[in-house]
Amino acid sequence: MITVHHLNNSRSQRVLWLLEELGLDYQIRFYQRNPKTMLAPPELLAVHPLGKSPVITDGDLTVAESGNIIEYLLERYGADSGLLPAAGTAERLRYGYWLHFAEGSAMPWLLLGLIFAKMPGAVPVLIRPIAKMLAQGMRSRVVAPQQERQLKFMEAELGKDGWFAGARFTGADIQMSFPVEGLRARGGLDARYPRLLRYLEAIHARPAYQRALEKGGPYELLR
Repeated sequence: MITVHHLNNSRSQRVLWLLEELGLDYQIRFYQRNPKTMLAPPELLAVHPLGKSPVITDGDLTVAESGNIIEYLLERYGADSGLLPAAGTAERLRYGYWLHFAEGSAMPWLLLGLIFAKMPGAVPVLIRPIAKMLAQGMRSRVVAPQQERQLKFMEAELGKDGWFAGARFTGADIQMSFPVEGLRARGGLDARYPRLLRYLEAIHARPAYQRALEKGGPYELLR
């Protein structure tokens, strides 16, 4: 039995979604973030030494990192699902690119934006005006231009075939859901990027996505 160690408001929602797409049996073990620090609880340290989510256990195996989990599940259980492009194809190369782009390129800028947004409230009151000015400057001069460049790139890539790895929905689209939803919530994704908005509408309408939300609970991105 696959067990998803599911942390609220986290990337593990993508894992539940993939399992629903594959129609696999699994169980969920729920964990709640500390409401003040938003960090994962210490109980997750018993599952993985870093004490973070997403992480799954499958028999004697423990698999961590969302991209790695998606690769593991699709290679082991999803060969005939259509969610994994055939080896040696251009679609497989694109699939691998977007699987790694999500966390390697998109998420760092989203997290930096979140850090700068919260920074003024984390310093003493007397220096908050200075901290606010510095944070706003970094967000507008450094973070926002990078996010805009990425949004334009993703919009253009979706225009080629409709999905990130080609003409079919794949595991890469599941992996990319989190940063695209984050960009919609906090990163400037608006009506200037109609293909990305249609992508969000399409994934949110998938029955497996909706079932994953019902089982895992609603989540608020990048709190």
